[in-house]
Amino acid sequence: MFAAMTQLTGRVALVTGGGRGIGRAISLALAADGALVAVNYARDRQAADETVAQITALGGTAAAFAASVESAEEDASMVAAVQAALGPISVLVNNAGVASRGRPVDDTDPTETERLIAVHAVGAHHLCRLVLASMRSRGDGDIVFISSIATDLMNAGGAPYNMAKAAQEALAMTLAKEVRDYGIRVNIVAPGVVETDLGRRLMTATTGVRDMRELDAQMPFGRMCQPQDVAAAVLFFVSDAASYVTGQRLCVDGGGQSLATPARVVSSA
Repeated sequence: MFAAMTQLTGRVALVTGGGRGIGRAISLALAADGALVAVNYARDRQAADETVAQITALGGTAAAFAASVESAEEDASMVAAVQAALGPISVLVNNAGVASRGRPVDDTDPTETERLIAVHAVGAHHLCRLVLASMRSRGDGDIVFISSIATDLMNAGGAPYNMAKAAQEALAMTLAKEVRDYGIRVNIVAPGVVETDLGRRLMTATTGVRDMRELDAQMPFGRMCQPQDVAAAVLFFVSDAASYVTGQRLCVDGGGQSLATPARVVSSA
């Protein structure tokens, strides 16, 4: 059962892509710390409902909300629905993401580049714009972006993803400077390869490995990064322990994952 009183009690958190993988782990962690969680999904309503059910079964409060984050209209409708159902949003986690197909620049469909930038950067911009007014009025708020170590590696074959995440990080760092005087903190969590359903499919496609645990020995600390590892970093950034921390980027990669992987494998979706 979730604790009755915790640091995030009474705060409303919106987690984009919150129904699966890293997003589910973040949703559960925030709820366990007392937050009322809005679980966003674009298509997979079943996964979002399962995440909500897990939270409510443990005594937390959560609800699922549909929106494709790249749509400004859908974002506006979702934020209004969240605020009507749960209250003003004081924690925004920009987690929704899609992976690149891993092709070189001269063999990349232009629509892929446009969509990745729209989801990772433009959509996050829409959502930040929509929640900032209420955060400013209260003099409190946390925005966390789930980026990737892809922006450190800039591997070949991942230009759309690398560009999208670089744009997302530029937004985060700019926003951190704009809203600091209003008591709003903005930070970035940048994971490496994480064991999620998407991670498994991509690793199979790119390395032939079907069980990601076969790669544990090649990873820092002898294990693959888990969604809960990323969620723990998010929880730190939105906690009182990080009350004097903003404009920071925390890599969750065990200090440098030793497994060489294409950029398309490194995804927050």
